[in-house]
Amino acid sequence: MEWNDSEMDHPEWPRDISSYDAKQEIARQMAARLRDNDVVGVGSGSTSLLALRTLVDQARVQGWTFRAITTSLEMEIACAELGVRTSSLLNERPNWSFDGADEIDGDLNMIKGRGGAMLREKLIIASSPERYILVDASKQVEKLGLKFPIPLELVPESLQLVQAQLSERFDVHHAELRMAVGKDGPVITENRNVILDVKFADVTPELDTRLNSVPGIVGTGLFVGFHPTVISA
Repeated sequence: MEWNDSEMDHPEWPRDISSYDAKQEIARQMAARLRDNDVVGVGSGSTSLLALRTLVDQARVQGWTFRAITTSLEMEIACAELGVRTSSLLNERPNWSFDGADEIDGDLNMIKGRGGAMLREKLIIASSPERYILVDASKQVEKLGLKFPIPLELVPESLQLVQAQLSERFDVHHAELRMAVGKDGPVITENRNVILDVKFADVTPELDTRLNSVPGIVGTGLFVGFHPTVISA
């Protein structure tokens, strides 16, 4: 990897980063895992962006190179701005991956997907022999689903079918199609699907299996059974 001045301009998060100092400390811990020629699964969100920037600094100091497999378009753009080569799951598997979480419980089950990239996030974490979740104290909960709804990624044509199935088969408090900001219409994921944010009466690990049996749902924001290593400040 060759570095130039333009590649050293770190991409910025478009909003203020909450708990910045804690997230920066988490990023420094994650950078210590990097080795030369690693293939790294790069998650989404502000903590993951800080970690990616810190990995780039570490690689530059050590004279190393690494490749990234990204979970979202915004992180792919960040890699391009930082001069990090990207790959894909079609070509290779990550040696390890890192990502954030919206909520994580004591059994290391998680809710992810507020950034809309949960399907690619799940593919990358499932493909990684080493999985790291970067969270500050605000993301650690006793029970999932008390703060945030469960995002469901749907094939657009299945929206009415999925809404009917949820009403008939699940105890749902509220379901809302996620709408875009800055454009008309719903959020469109990297896989050209839409997102339904659903508040369930009770969130259990078994809920993920039940949801995945509904035709039209191609991914959920419930991450169950991955047993990641948690990195926190």
